[in-house]
Order: sequence, then C-alpha cells, then structure tokens
Amino acid sequence: MIQTSLRRLALATVVASACTTAFAQSADYSKLGTTLTPMGAEKAGNASGTIPAWDGGLSKPPAGFDANKGYLDPFANEKPLFTITAANMEQYKDKLAPGQMELMKRFPTYKMVVYPSHRTAAYRADIYKYAKEEAGSIKLAEGGNGILNLKKSNVPFPIPTEGVQVIWNHIMRDLGGSIHRISADFPVQTNGSYTLGKREETIAFASYMNDPEPNRIFYYMNKTLAPANAAGEVALVHEPLNQVQEPRLAWQYNPGQRRVIRAPELAYDSPGIGADGLRTNDDFNAFNGAPDRYNWKLIGKKEMFVAYNNYKLTSKDLKYSQILGQSHVNQDLVRYEPHRVWVVEGTLKPGARHIYSKRVFYIDEDSWTILHGDQYDSRGGLWRVREVFGVQLYNAPTFAQAGEVIYDLQARRYLVNALTNEEKPVEFGTKYSVADFSTAALRRVGR
Repeated sequence: MIQTSLRRLALATVVASACTTAFAQSADYSKLGTTLTPMGAEKAGNASGTIPAWDGGLSKPPAGFDANKGYLDPFANEKPLFTITAANMEQYKDKLAPGQMELMKRFPTYKMVVYPSHRTAAYRADIYKYAKEEAGSIKLAEGGNGILNLKKSNVPFPIPTEGVQVIWNHIMRDLGGSIHRISADFPVQTNGSYTLGKREETIAFASYMNDPEPNRIFYYMNKTLAPANAAGEVALVHEPLNQVQEPRLAWQYNPGQRRVIRAPELAYDSPGIGADGLRTNDDFNAFNGAPDRYNWKLIGKKEMFVAYNNYKLTSKDLKYSQILGQSHVNQDLVRYEPHRVWVVEGTLKPGARHIYSKRVFYIDEDSWTILHGDQYDSRGGLWRVREVFGVQLYNAPTFAQAGEVIYDLQARRYLVNALTNEEKPVEFGTKYSVADFSTAALRRVGR
C-alpha cells in the first residue's frame, strides 16, 4: 500500500510538473501575431471544426450602421444548431459549467440555444502593439496583487502561466479606451416583479489618457439616476495598478448631505450599489478590484458553450420587459456558441474574509473577458451563477457585453446589469483628463 501511494504521489508530481512545464514553455512572445493572436489566443481553430480560426475579428462597422438604431447583427440569418435543456444536457456536459447545468435543473424553461461559432473579438492596433512590446518585461507584484513594469499594455500576460495572471488580463482588458454610457439594472424577485435602476457611468483607462497619475488602471464615475430614492448619489473610483503599494481610492457624494466622503467600503464583498443584495462590489464587471483574498489556480483551457455575439440582445427595438422573465432572462434572446476559454479557480485564502469561498471563472481566450462564473458559499455549495452576454462592439472596436446576469440559487432571484436597449448609444474613445475624476468633479456631477 505504501508503494502504491508513493507511485501515485510520483505520478501526480510528474503530471503537475508536466502541466507547469507546458505553460512555461509556451511563453514565447514571438508567437504573438503568428501562431497566436495578438491577444495571446490560439489562432487556429479546433480539430473538429466547430471553432474556427481567428481571422482578425470584426474591427469596423458594417455598411449602414447607425449607433442610434443599434448594432447590426452580421449573423441575423443564421439558424440554431441545437438547443440544450435539462433533458439532453448530459450529452453536452463536457462543454458546460456546473452553474449552467444547475440552472437547467432548477428552471424547466431555462435553455441554451447554440449557434455556429464566430471569433469576432478585435481591438485597436495599439492594443496589439503594446501587448507584444511589453509582455516580456511585465511582472507580478508581491503576492500577485499588482503589476510591475507596465506602461501602456492592456494585456499584461498574453501567455499566462498562473491563474492570477489571467485574472489581471480580465481586469486590465481594453473597453474602447474610455466609455460613457447610461445603463439599466434590474433586481428581479421570485414572482417576476422588478425595480428599475439606472446609472450614468464614465470609465477612462489610464493607458488611453494623456495625464494619468502613476499607478493607475482606470478612473470611474458612477451617478445613480433611478430609483428616485437614490437618484443623485455618485461614486468615484481611482483604481491602482499595484494594490500592494496603494489600495483602491473611492469617494461618494450624498445629495441629501451635499458632502463628499471617502468610501473604502466600495470594494471586495461589500454590497454593490443598486443591487438589492444580489452582488458584491467585486462582482461588478464579472470581477474587479484587488485579487489578493484568493489563491488563483490556472486549471487550463477547455471548449465551452458561452454567450457570444449577442447582437440580438443589443437591439433598440427590444423593451426591457421583453428581456426579463420570472425566473431567468428570456433565453430565446441569448445566443450561445462554442469557444475556447481559460478556466481559473479562486479559493479563499486562510484567514481572508469574503462571502464567496470559491469562484470559478471561464475567460474567453480571444478577449480575456469572463463570460461565466460559478460562485460558492462558505459551506462549498454553489450559490450564485453569472453569465456575461458577450458581443463585439465593432464601432469601438472592443469586446464587451450586451448585459450580464447573476442568478442567486438560494434566494431564487436574479440581477441583470448593463442593459442599454432603451438608452442613448454608448460613447467610446473620448479623451478624459485626471481633472474629470477629481473630488471637485464628483461634487459637480452630483448637483
């Protein structure tokens, strides 16, 4: 028995060593733009042909595009390949996440309509340029809680060897240089009722600004427009690059008191603004903020059905009421495709505090966007399931979301974020300065 145990231990060591070696040997940055895409994804398709080769993506609007009328769907005439439900999900389980299967088990009307795969993700030329130029010199800060030697890159680790590097790629990924948008959020109750929340957001990446302060990823301003009892509240965030050196800087403006106050609680697992207790602050945008409370394990890469090219969900002809169902989003509107994703498992560190004991993220290889997340409670039970409805916004160009949703399996409620169907078009690429994100600007926005 001892010899058997030793053999198993030796085999496990060899396997672990082989995986580590495989990741390490792949860090050849000359492959970026050749066998790998400029973002670090495999350029080739898969062996079965269900995932195509990347051919540059969609980087320009098609003829006839008018932002005021919404995004033209280049795949509008395609027919579904098949539909996955609770009745047939076992035959597809190797390409599904536990959370997707659990949603089908719990809600008989939840389904996944699968279409042909299109690798549409594309970015500005300078995103590719800086990713390759800086990749070899960028390092993780102490404990992985920051990045060193980064100048302009939005893809610090295009060929990752550690789980936390993939998480940083997601945090740092470009979203058009800057964004200004009005979006709607909906906490949906068990009976299908909901309350409209609306926010006006501005995000400016330091790499896109002319005068950023040192040690910054981005600047963020969020003004609550609805519901009425919260209207006028404003949050401001300066997000550090090295969070060992400097924690997140955050302020809030309260219109009733007409005061600007520091808001250190706008981080980690404190309740998210306007979410009715259905998400944490670091749930926003699938994951944001300091990654230091988790040990991040790089499981590897897999083929998976994920929400992708969701142009139908961006339609200006859609009303929010058509998207929201009683137990889940209207799944007839969601498009799923097979894509390759990185799988990263975050386990809460001993002694660290967070409401999630484990988070498993599935990150698109072409854009470094978290497209699916399974999040577990303190007892290890699956608690919240996140889906991001990915879409290539070709007028930016950037890969972002047509919306995102968190399903709370315990409360049997869900939260939809970032819908823009009934709002003005999202604005990309405006040049902002640090002065636009000062506490004085925060007070002006709140008036």
